[in-house]
Amino acid sequence: MTYVVGLTGGIGSGKSAVGDLFAARGIAVIDTDAIAHELTAPGGAAMPAIRAGFGADAVNAEGALDRAAMRAIVFADPTARKRLEAILHPLIRDEGERRLAAAEPPYAVLMVPLLVESGDYRRRVDRVAVVDCREETQIARVIRRNGLARAEVERILAAQASRDQRLAAADDVIDNDGALDALAPQVEALHRSYMALARPLG
Repeated sequence: MTYVVGLTGGIGSGKSAVGDLFAARGIAVIDTDAIAHELTAPGGAAMPAIRAGFGADAVNAEGALDRAAMRAIVFADPTARKRLEAILHPLIRDEGERRLAAAEPPYAVLMVPLLVESGDYRRRVDRVAVVDCREETQIARVIRRNGLARAEVERILAAQASRDQRLAAADDVIDNDGALDALAPQVEALHRSYMALARPLG
């Protein structure tokens, strides 16, 4: 049985950069956000239910989820997020489990943006690693990366767990408030720790 590390952090915290560093060490990294994108791409398994549940306005010309339109729908209707999650989460969970089952020991990383918000995921991982930075850093990164307005980024942050909630759930914290090259030594130290923790399961 493969030891599972749950990797999480708020939007713009740098989860992907950390995930890439684990992958560079030969560790299987299962990214639930990437799975969600696959499910909502043209021909994705979630698209028939999304079209049926939200109408053609939620689908772009290529047949994929129209993310901007869905953001507007979700922010306008508090129940819409729950309906979307009811479609996506079981599919993401099943595919994540399939990829975890195929992962080579000693350990795998399950990258889940909303891990802290989901008690279900917390039960499925052996350890939680949180990528942490100041909220202002998150906002600046997302504006630069996605071109969203500050108010929209703040709305997304408000819908996620707070920084304090994530830190309270963390077994390990990766500080990503500074330069990108500060991440590698932290990941290397955690990699060694996880190898030792996973060894008894091998």
